[in-house]
Amino acid sequence: MITAPAAGGAAPGSRGALLRAILRPIATMALVLVLVTLLWILALRLFDVSDYVGKGPTDVWTTLFGDEDSAELRSEIRTLLLETLGDAAIGFVSGMAAAVLLAAVVVRYRVMESTVMPVALVLQTVPLIALAPILILVVGRGYAIVAIMSAIVVLFPALVNITVGLRSVSPQMRDLVTVYGGSPTTVLRKVAFPTALPALFASVRIAVPGAMTGALLAEWLATGRGIGYAVVSAASRSQINRVWALVVVITLVSLLLYLLAQLVEAAVLNRFGKPARS
Repeated sequence: MITAPAAGGAAPGSRGALLRAILRPIATMALVLVLVTLLWILALRLFDVSDYVGKGPTDVWTTLFGDEDSAELRSEIRTLLLETLGDAAIGFVSGMAAAVLLAAVVVRYRVMESTVMPVALVLQTVPLIALAPILILVVGRGYAIVAIMSAIVVLFPALVNITVGLRSVSPQMRDLVTVYGGSPTTVLRKVAFPTALPALFASVRIAVPGAMTGALLAEWLATGRGIGYAVVSAASRSQINRVWALVVVITLVSLLLYLLAQLVEAAVLNRFGKPARS
């Protein structure tokens, strides 16, 4: 069945639709950055934060680009950022892989839902900082702890979203595959996963900042490296300018990664003629 495009709009899959789908998140992200910056400045003035503690955008810019040691600081932040991005990538991949696998098991074998969902819910509700000492004792302070802590942050929302997406297959499509000899696994592979693409990409967008948060927590509590540990270390030594610079950099990088996920989502869903979720 061919769906006619709305009046005045480009057909799904066309270059015009792709351009609009790409420009929309870029414009939204630019607006978000402007609003966050304004709220940042307003909050410092509204709460009368001391100049020693509260640093504004111009202070952070001077710290990163205007001081004598700015080049050295940027080089150090670049090294720390690469470590944190590597840790976040480990957590993102492990968390999303686990979510996709568990969602497929839950949808294919409904009896497994009563086993998988309570465990995932417990991992979501128990504060990660409370689980950290036990996890460190079990797996140590290497990459395993990074993968586990980041995956815990990513797992539950991705699992719920993907499960709902996989279950959104219409009965007519399911019956069609079954009539032609397809098994429930074939329905899952050929119909459910393509249908769940919007939910999958929504999960990716949620997982990107989640993986970054998990990586920062793992670095602070377990590994002693990356930006997560550098922020705590700088704060303990009252290096306030350094703390603000690190926080601003990791925030901007997280927003850019979220934007990248949105752009990939827009391109893929436009290719398949599916509207991207806002």
